[in-house]
Amino acid sequence: MSEMMTLTPAAEPMNLLADWISREHLAEELMITPDTLSRWEARREGPPCVRIGRKVFYRRSSVEAWLVSREQSKPVRQGRGRR
Repeated sequence: MSEMMTLTPAAEPMNLLADWISREHLAEELMITPDTLSRWEARREGPPCVRIGRKVFYRRSSVEAWLVSREQSKPVRQGRGRR
């Protein structure tokens, strides 16, 4: 006697990247270029990221924490350049 396996329809598949944002989308949100984010990544100045193949993703909560860490009570006054 063989047992029949019944397959129940699985719940909706999990969206593994639901909490992650692409480099292009983050650049658009921050009103900067994707190249700026690349430069920050190379200098380890920007928000933490993860690479999946050639794509770069940022966790939304990490970006928010990074923004809070860069918050200043008074804006830093920049010089007028070289004299």
